[in-house]
Amino acid sequence: MFSADETTINLLKTYPLDLAKRSLADTVVRASWGSMRAAKLAMEASWLDEATRWAKVFWDFNSLTTRCMRRRDLPEDSQSDADDGNLLSESSGAYASNPGEVEHVQPVANNRLQLAKDLVLGYVEAVETSPANLYAPERQEVHAGLVLRAGREVIAILGTPELWSSEHGAHVGRMLVELRIYLSWMAIQDASIYRQFQEYGAGKAKLYSLIAAELPEDVRTPVVQESIDLMNRLSRNDSVIDHRVVDTRDSFADGKSLRAMADECGLTDLYRHVYMTASGVAHSEWWSVEMQSMERCFNILHRGHLVPRLSLPIGGSEELAEAWLDSLYTLIQVSLDILELDPTSVQSAFGWIDGTEEDDGSVASASPQT
Repeated sequence: MFSADETTINLLKTYPLDLAKRSLADTVVRASWGSMRAAKLAMEASWLDEATRWAKVFWDFNSLTTRCMRRRDLPEDSQSDADDGNLLSESSGAYASNPGEVEHVQPVANNRLQLAKDLVLGYVEAVETSPANLYAPERQEVHAGLVLRAGREVIAILGTPELWSSEHGAHVGRMLVELRIYLSWMAIQDASIYRQFQEYGAGKAKLYSLIAAELPEDVRTPVVQESIDLMNRLSRNDSVIDHRVVDTRDSFADGKSLRAMADECGLTDLYRHVYMTASGVAHSEWWSVEMQSMERCFNILHRGHLVPRLSLPIGGSEELAEAWLDSLYTLIQVSLDILELDPTSVQSAFGWIDGTEEDDGSVASASPQT
């Protein structure tokens, strides 16, 4: 049984669906409960323990007898904002619920995609037409490998506008920052750091192959065995003496963290403002899971618990796509500056960006326009 004054009853009748009154209702409930609890505890010290036991039974009973209610289950006039995407059970296309956006986003997406391809091809041309140090190729190999790693990822995601969201594209922004920090930090170290970077990765390949080789024979299918053999080859062991040092520290830089590298090469702000947040999404920190994968249950008898969100973001964030493209261009510029490639080769590969030649023959510094 419950009784209250008319004001409280009117607030609770539409709680929590009436957003205009929800804040006031929350305040009234807290104030009423706080004063009642204090009064009852003053009269009986064990009252709260008994009330807690009763509450557990009450909420468990509600869970058995009533179903969860999502925002999409509410009457139309009670929804303050709709989910961005589609129900997982109803559509596999991220634009299905809003087909009008396809015509707007797709041409722009194609322009960015082609620009990303042109940037990567230009970088490859500049690297391959410049004189190379074939006696110690590690620096150029590492730069080319990391820039191409970033370029391939950006090209892949720019071709899929449905993934242009902070949830599904966080790994791209994170990787672009990480590789920029790597290249900038290695540039201020002894040149042997590039070989060290490769050796660290080769050791990891050896470690992964040894771990995979521990699998029982009955699960080592031809595909699994092929993967083990591939990792063995990538560890670059001699065919006669199979020797490889496996460094299990957290990074190739004698265990130095990426944060420490960023501090040393002046990229702390980039690390803090981009990498940390993107990592939170990529590593499924709870705040990102709560924001993207969960929503509040609107059944008032379910205590406001979180339930899985059954919608996907529609993607198509042009701001994110532009940021990825600009970051790729910046990474390429950083690499070109560090490698100090032949200016003529660089200009030949990138002169198309603004259609003009710089006095020193270097590539223009303006960001590519879509």
